[in-house]
Amino acid sequence: MQYRTLGRTGVQVSSLALGAMNFGSIGRTTQEEATAIVDAALEGGINLIDTADRYSGGESEEMVGKAIAGRREDIVLATKASLPMSDEPNHKGASRRWLVTELDNSLRRLGVDHVDLYQIHRWDPATSDEETLSALTDLQRAGKIRYFGSSTFPAYRIVEAQWAAREHHLGRYVTEQPSYSVLQRGVESHVLPVTERYGLGVLVWSPLASGWLSGAVRAGREIATHRSAVLPERFDTSLPANRARIDAVEKLAAVADEAGLTMIQLALGFVTAHPAVTAALVGPRTLDHLRAQLAAADTVLSDDVLDAIDAIVAPGTDLAAHEKSDATPALLDPSLRRR
Repeated sequence: MQYRTLGRTGVQVSSLALGAMNFGSIGRTTQEEATAIVDAALEGGINLIDTADRYSGGESEEMVGKAIAGRREDIVLATKASLPMSDEPNHKGASRRWLVTELDNSLRRLGVDHVDLYQIHRWDPATSDEETLSALTDLQRAGKIRYFGSSTFPAYRIVEAQWAAREHHLGRYVTEQPSYSVLQRGVESHVLPVTERYGLGVLVWSPLASGWLSGAVRAGREIATHRSAVLPERFDTSLPANRARIDAVEKLAAVADEAGLTMIQLALGFVTAHPAVTAALVGPRTLDHLRAQLAAADTVLSDDVLDAIDAIVAPGTDLAAHEKSDATPALLDPSLRRR
């Protein structure tokens, strides 16, 4: 396992990190299975675990807390907030009122007195940067969080938050968590240059592109992954974007075969090769999934392999741009671009 500095914090984190989104009802993972996955991840050299209040309505945090009990000090623990936790209008967002309340809820579920990294799960257009950063700075000073970061923010919002921190003399986001994979490379055009400019650590999610790059999705085979059952439209090969993805997957499989790599090694080796990326978050549902992902921990792709990937999916290209989570709101809501 490789270890890298998380932005400018001085904290050393593993180049593969354990994402716990599948712990609980989302991934149909039991506590026993979750604990076994955490055990194997730590044994394999992973030292960063990332979860969120939203995952299975808090169940993921509870499972992580039980799995790490008694060994908290050796783990860099990260969680997130801002996505809705109920139908109550104030049980979401990045206001001081909600973040102070929800961090206490997360700490209770995790069974800890602090988290190392607290992230705003999505940009909240209703709340000013000053409001959010002021609350996070106070929580940091209170010792409840060590650092704070953003997740899936558009590039211009990352910049504006950095300037707001400077203008109001507040703590700043030290990490960003974007979606990034061979099939979704748009962040190379805007987000990653900004994170490099401001020295942010980058923890990328969905490096296996929701299973498209796991090796389980191939042309001519029935797609029967867990994610395809939950989001069938994202795997419907009658749709143009999905046909483009399956074509790319077949070409990438040939590159992996020639290089003597699995698809997972190719996919994880690709994202961790980018100089802006600190770690790739893997989200296994089973121990077998984790073992296949840990096998990529020391994968270093040659320039020839990286060039071959570029020839299949051009740098800065998203093959499924409509699935992006960091789009400017006006691109998704017509009412925001019409007078």
